[in-house]
Formats: sequence, C-alpha cells, structure tokens
Amino acid sequence: MLAQRIITASILATLIISSVIFLPSLPFSFVMAIVILLGAWEWTHLINLNNLPLRIAFLVSLAVPIVGIAMWTQFLEVIALAFEWPAVREYSGILEWLVIPPVLFWITMMILIRQLPATLLKIQLKQSYQALTGWFILLMAWMFLSRLRSLYGTDMVLYFMILIWSADISAYFAGKKYGKDKLSSEISPGKTVQGVYGALASAAVCGLILGLIFQFSWMSIIDFILLSVLTTLISVYGDLFFSLVKRQRGVKDSGFIVPGHGGVLDRIDSMIAAAPFFYAGIVLIGFGVFA
Repeated sequence: MLAQRIITASILATLIISSVIFLPSLPFSFVMAIVILLGAWEWTHLINLNNLPLRIAFLVSLAVPIVGIAMWTQFLEVIALAFEWPAVREYSGILEWLVIPPVLFWITMMILIRQLPATLLKIQLKQSYQALTGWFILLMAWMFLSRLRSLYGTDMVLYFMILIWSADISAYFAGKKYGKDKLSSEISPGKTVQGVYGALASAAVCGLILGLIFQFSWMSIIDFILLSVLTTLISVYGDLFFSLVKRQRGVKDSGFIVPGHGGVLDRIDSMIAAAPFFYAGIVLIGFGVFA
C-alpha cells in the first residue's frame, strides 16, 4: 500500500510540477480548474447530493466564475504588457479583497476543530449550506493558487507546493515514529500532535532554505519562515476539515480516482485551505522577487 502511494504521488507530483513550469499562467489556471472540478464532483458525493442534474449544476456554478475570473486576469495581463502598465497587472480591485473571507473561514475552522470536534461531528447542516461551503472553498482555492502563479511566478507556486508536500511527508514519518498524543481523535485518529510538530519543523526549514537561496534579508527570512509555518498549520486543519466531512458522511475516502490515495480531495485538501492563506501572506509581506 505504501509503495502504491509513493508511486502515485511521484507521478502526480511530476505532472503538477511540469504544468507549473512549462504552462503559461492561463493554461495552468485551466489545468487547476479541472482538478478543482473533479474535487467538486467528489464534494457532491460527500454531501449526499445524488441528483445528477443538481450535481452538474453545482459544477457549472463553479466553472462559470472560474472561466470569468481567468479571462479577466488574462485581459489585465495583456493590457499591462501592451501599454507597459505593470500596476494593472498587480491589482484587480475586489479580487484582492476576496482573500479575506477564506482566510477567516479557515482560521475559524481551525479553532473550532481544535476546541469543539465532538460538537462539529453532531452538526447537520442543510444540504444547500453544505453545497455553498464547498463552492466557496473550492473557488477560493483555485482563484488564489491561479493568482499566485499569475502575479508571483512559477517559483512561488513551486515553493508553495513543495512546502505542503514536505509538511505532509514530515507529519507522516514524525507521527509514525514519535506520535503518542492524538491531535483530534474524534475526527482523525491517525493524526498526532508530534506529527504536526514534524510538519511545522519542516515548514521552518523550507522557509529558511528558500530565504538563503534567494538571499533575502534576515528580517524577510523570518517573515517567510513564519508564513510557511502558519500556512502549514492551516493546511493541517484543512485536512482535518475534510476528514470531518467524510466522517459525517461515513466514508473513508472522498473518491477512488487516485490509486492508493482515494479521491482528488484526499490529495488536495491541505492545499485548498492553505492556498488563500499563503497568498494573503505573500501580499502582506510584499514579495515581488519572483514576479
């Protein structure tokens, strides 16, 4: 089972890294959109939305704003290049402010999952609210991962992905070797506090290495380490959020499309939560070194 997971993860990582490096920003956005829409299809299963027309309508409701935002961002890039107005490329009005709601959502979910896991398991939201929640978090994850690629370049996107993958691997092995205290036994019995410590340590190392490679000032390196650690912490609770939804539904995996891992959501759950938070941090820190 572990060998299958490693092989599948290696293939997926190669495909994703290749798309980041070799695809221009617009095609990359559409590739990520396909991934998000596959996850959206699995989300309809997790919330027990079995009506086929409604499931298709849910995907369409997600695809329409994705196409609109992608084309608008591309339009701004063309204008910026044609008239040499770099400021047009950096700002797009309300889209920048839209990072605030998902950041607040994931911080709130982190606190609730940490403090009230048993209560959350008992909550039964209306299906319409569940659908809206899925629509919101999936759209925001796609939007800010795409904007990260468009405004800050391939290096920043690669770093973000390596950060999450490294944290995931470190959490697994640290938890396996040292894990004894459950992080949230009601929601995910396999996750341990020690595993989280391993993930956070990995994030700090990633931030330090990147800062040294690009010769940031020490103040910037400290900022970047802090952002990496906090992003990883959010990603852990993003994983737990989807585990909560799966436990409420009574299933182990979100799907079966990824051999050895389950579904698409099982592989991107951490990134869904982390992408808006990481993007917000980059904007606040003001990193333009990769653009």
